[in-house]
Amino acid sequence: MSAAYSLRRRLLFWLLISTAIIGTLALADTYREAIQTSNIVSDRVLAGSALAIAERVVVAEDGTLEVDIPYVALEMLTSAAQDRVFYRVDGPPGEFITGYQNLPTLADTSGEVAGFADDIFRGEPIRVATLRRSASTGIRSVPFAVTVAETTIARRQLARAILLRSALRLLFMIAGAAVIVWISVTVALRPLYKLRDAIGERSPDDLHPIRQSVPTEVEPLVDTVNSFMVRLQSALDALRNFTGNASHQLRTPLAIIRTQLALSARSATLDEAHRSALKGDQAVAHAERILAQLLLMAKIDAATAKEALTATAIDLTPIAQEITGELIPTAAEAGIDLGFEGEGAAMIRAEPLLIGELLRNLTGNSIAYAGKGAEVTVRVCRNGETVALEVEDNGPGIPPEKLEAVRQRFSRGNDSGAPGAGLGLPIVEEIANLFNASLTLANGPDGKGLKASVTFAKLS
Repeated sequence: MSAAYSLRRRLLFWLLISTAIIGTLALADTYREAIQTSNIVSDRVLAGSALAIAERVVVAEDGTLEVDIPYVALEMLTSAAQDRVFYRVDGPPGEFITGYQNLPTLADTSGEVAGFADDIFRGEPIRVATLRRSASTGIRSVPFAVTVAETTIARRQLARAILLRSALRLLFMIAGAAVIVWISVTVALRPLYKLRDAIGERSPDDLHPIRQSVPTEVEPLVDTVNSFMVRLQSALDALRNFTGNASHQLRTPLAIIRTQLALSARSATLDEAHRSALKGDQAVAHAERILAQLLLMAKIDAATAKEALTATAIDLTPIAQEITGELIPTAAEAGIDLGFEGEGAAMIRAEPLLIGELLRNLTGNSIAYAGKGAEVTVRVCRNGETVALEVEDNGPGIPPEKLEAVRQRFSRGNDSGAPGAGLGLPIVEEIANLFNASLTLANGPDGKGLKASVTFAKLS
């Protein structure tokens, strides 16, 4: 038996795990976006500062470049007191004009747009912007480059702040979702708690279907439980029927056995004891027949669906012929002429052992009630799409008004005094129903005798 687990905790666990994974990916993407956004904003300031410096670069009278650094251009970069600002201005290739001579510069920039890159200066990470322009003397143009850089402390702090706020929002979202899931699962499980209470309050004998309202996802489980309860009720009913029938039917033969044993013990002569023992033995045989029929009836009651049987394609003719041959000695002992008619294959779908019990009960009834000197014929007939197994006798038969009654358990067709419990024909009919066959009872010609016919669908 597997260990029990909490559905609420399992749902909460998977929610937190999935949210944590998605949140981690979202935070990584948020951090990347924060870095990119802070770079875009700061790069615009760097480019503006470089442009302000470039506009102050002029050509002196001696043809060299001069620059008057506008400190307002550098003040634009000092919004964060902890950041440091660097700059340098270079003239034609190889000519340094002013600023921090060791400050890295970008060599592959061109045109009117500044280039940007990350670098290291004096052991600190910096963001570098280089703008290349030309100063005109009226005769020629002198190229120069303006490089502006600042440390990235403020940028990193901005990215961390954005990441922290996003993480806090995600944490609150996970906590809120956990609370919502906890409450939602509790509310959703209330019908199951009611179902548990409804089943727990039932008495052991109450196996009626559960009518409790449950969620759609649980309905198949309730249907399965209801189906099981129906099957359990059928099994219990079959058990009660068997025990009740056995108690009722075996009481008389057991009483006879005890009486005969008592008489045998008090017998004055050996002949009287012998007669008492013989009657007791007959009562034992009668009880044995009743018990065998009750057990067979219980087996049939358990096989309430064709799926419970091992039904296969069988040839009815050899089975009927073999069982008829087995019963000939019994019929001869009772003074009955037992015969068989039928030849050729007669294929049906059934279970061979139960079909054998069916024929034994039909033929046994005729042998028991037809009377000494009667004729009993077992016949296999093929009629179009059906196969019929018939047992016909020319005995006293059954009164027409009792033909339906004898289909009921423990009902007998006549008062001939022949031993029996009234289970033969009910057993035949219930076995026939298992294989979609039908039992027909009719009197013979001139109202004499009985013809019992079981009709099966022919197997093509």
